Amino acid sequence: MFVSDFRKEFYERVLLFVASDVDALCACKILQALFQCDHVQYTLVPVSGWQELETAFLEHKEQFHYFILINCGANVDLLDILQPDEDTIFFVCDTHRPVNVVNVYNDTQIKLLIKQDDDLEVPAYEDIFRDEEEDEEHSGNDSDGSEPSEKRTRLEEEIVEQTMRRRQRREWEARRRDILFDYEQYEYHGTSSAMVMFELAWMLSKDLNDMLWWAIVGLTDQWVQDKITQMKYVTDVGVLQRHVSRHNHRNEDEENTLSVDCTRISFEYDLRLVLYQHWSLHDSLCNTSYTAARFKLWSVHGQKRLQEFLADMGLPLKQVKQKFQAMDISLKENLREMIEESANKFGMKDMRVQTFSIHFGFKHKFLASDVVFATMSLMESPEKDGSGTDHFIQALDSLSRSNLDKLYHGLELAKKQLRATQQTIASCLCTNLVISQGPFLYCSLMEVRLPTEHRRLVTAPVASSDHLSRLRRALQMSCCSLGRHP
Repeated sequence: MFVSDFRKEFYERVLLFVASDVDALCACKILQALFQCDHVQYTLVPVSGWQELETAFLEHKEQFHYFILINCGANVDLLDILQPDEDTIFFVCDTHRPVNVVNVYNDTQIKLLIKQDDDLEVPAYEDIFRDEEEDEEHSGNDSDGSEPSEKRTRLEEEIVEQTMRRRQRREWEARRRDILFDYEQYEYHGTSSAMVMFELAWMLSKDLNDMLWWAIVGLTDQWVQDKITQMKYVTDVGVLQRHVSRHNHRNEDEENTLSVDCTRISFEYDLRLVLYQHWSLHDSLCNTSYTAARFKLWSVHGQKRLQEFLADMGLPLKQVKQKFQAMDISLKENLREMIEESANKFGMKDMRVQTFSIHFGFKHKFLASDVVFATMSLMESPEKDGSGTDHFIQALDSLSRSNLDKLYHGLELAKKQLRATQQTIASCLCTNLVISQGPFLYCSLMEVRLPTEHRRLVTAPVASSDHLSRLRRALQMSCCSLGRHP
């Protein structure tokens, strides 16, 4: 069942199950802010898989009747898996699609927080659910005076009727299997959970600039992870851009247009280069999957092409290899246009992307993708001094503007992880470890020769499925640049 009235159905003492991804963390931050406004008590439990979710639910089900699941639970039959009591209610805000049909049509215990304009294409109720029919044979309460011939006639009619019912049921079940197969055969993602939570805050007239930024980061996480199409990303960017204009419109004559404590969000077109404003331009070009694959930087020829690219822009190597913040202002002013123009010459037609940035005071500026990579790296950190829950809390804290030190720490971890990813790809390709297996490309990471630090970053048990998916996509992109398509 879909939630139609957020205000009436939501605010009780609740338990939050939050998945380990950036979009879920951003949605959680928005919900925490709403709970704080209304003094709602809650308990937060991070989960990274179904086993953890089941264990946590069994541990807490006696203390709570209301459970909120963020980015987990929509695409499985929750009632079948968790076996809750009849008075337990689940609120599910999840981007995973398709939504399980039992969750959609359960109108008592499952409440789905999903944008109504998302095209879910849920099958009709009568096509997948059918009331149990009584198959009792009508042997009849014939009187003793009934003729044997009449009894035979009625029995023959009942046999024909039962045969027809069984045939109709078989046909209905065959149609049901086909309908469910068509509905469930592909996995995809819907609107960002952080965006859904922000729209909830907006409907409650409690939306703040911080909440808007978390919604932006949640959407950007989906784009960075390739969970949504470019068209969906651009559409949702347009929705958020209107909110940015509403929240960040200031009169130029105001005295506090810029101050030490101000927070300002801006829409802009920026470069498709990871962390370049917090790194050197050279390192960013070498460790962005898109440019590394297009230049083929694992080869000598690829390194030469990169040098040609820099020469075409007229950028001195000394400037390119120092931190972006230390580059000459005259070079930085037109850098985006210079890179985009040269990228077109080298076959990279989509170096520019729509995004948002945030300014904290005069000094601190971050692109939404910067925050995504930093937060992901904090969650997936292979550091031994902390559990998965500790890393989750640290990543959650880094989203607050009062914890910029944690965000900067996440940026440094992200740089190490990006280097390790590109080193892994180079090792796989240079040693011919990528093998064609029918329609698939296969590579065993355990056979890749890597420095200990890089191996720990790439193959540590703490590495999430999202992290391995990013590595897989980057490796696939590099293979495609060589003409090896899965």
